[in-house]
Amino acid sequence: MTALAEHSEILSANILVTAREQVLERGEAFNQEQVLAVLQLPDEQLDELLALAHEVRMRWCGPEVEVEGIISLKTGGCPEDCHFCAQSGLFTSPVRSAWLDIPNLVEAAKQTAKTGATEFCIVAAVRGPDARLMAQVSAGIEAIRAEVDIQIACSLGMLTQEQVDQLAAMGVHRYNHNLETARSHFPNVVTTHSWEERSETLRMVREAGMEVCCGGILGMGESLEQRAEFAADLAALEPDEVPLNFLNPRPGTPFGDLEVLSGTEALRSIAAFRLALPRTVLRFAGGREITLGDLGARKGMLGGINAIIVGNYLTTLGRPAESDLDLLGELQMPIKALNDTL
Repeated sequence: MTALAEHSEILSANILVTAREQVLERGEAFNQEQVLAVLQLPDEQLDELLALAHEVRMRWCGPEVEVEGIISLKTGGCPEDCHFCAQSGLFTSPVRSAWLDIPNLVEAAKQTAKTGATEFCIVAAVRGPDARLMAQVSAGIEAIRAEVDIQIACSLGMLTQEQVDQLAAMGVHRYNHNLETARSHFPNVVTTHSWEERSETLRMVREAGMEVCCGGILGMGESLEQRAEFAADLAALEPDEVPLNFLNPRPGTPFGDLEVLSGTEALRSIAAFRLALPRTVLRFAGGREITLGDLGARKGMLGGINAIIVGNYLTTLGRPAESDLDLLGELQMPIKALNDTL
């Protein structure tokens, strides 16, 4: 055995003891090497790991769960080649370009608010917004505010400084722009823009005073080392929220034939990201239904997750909102109140 392999084995053997002392007791995040050791833990230690991650979540985030709904304002026809995405106009996936009108946008916000959600995210499948889209977003936000008491987030791709300033002036609470995967793996996932371009948008968003929402998708062919790298990338960014998606392979996309991540691997990843991000809103997002199912959703909520998207996603079906809300009730996890987000 090499010295490096021996060091790795020793680190893995003691990693949960270290996690309890470092993350749970002192609130100090795990680094990339430590996250990798967690990702390499055997299945027989998974329950212990999840229990510890839940303790970390309760200690540093509290019991409340933030509920969010999302809606696609502009669907399909995107010029980018994100290999996981059915909305790219470059692939043969069946999603076609469409716009949602303002009345339907307001209705979606109303239905989201009825679930107890504090956040409603307006999403568009674009490289970045043009003048038409910015005008539609502005009109949509104004119409929602007139009828619904809910925080509004946006996810509109890469932004210019002028667009960042416009969204901040509209009162956008949080901006989502995922880094998607580790910096080293990104060129295998997207070729039409760079990891650095995404990072620059996030920098401007933070400096404008909006909350930063940034996560990605697990199961896109990345190695465990790259998954640990991604956790470290996110920790360095210090986002307010990290949505964790699991690849749901879409027909017609370059990743359409990839295997779905196993439930145990997904749960181990959730716990590892919690240890890397002890104070961050860690949100269950797309793909959890096929990766984890109902039992896995329960385990995830007891393994470090403290936020959830209810209802459907952009091009795939989610669990019924009532199922997730019932689960939170069973687990005695209160839904975060709107006045706590103001």
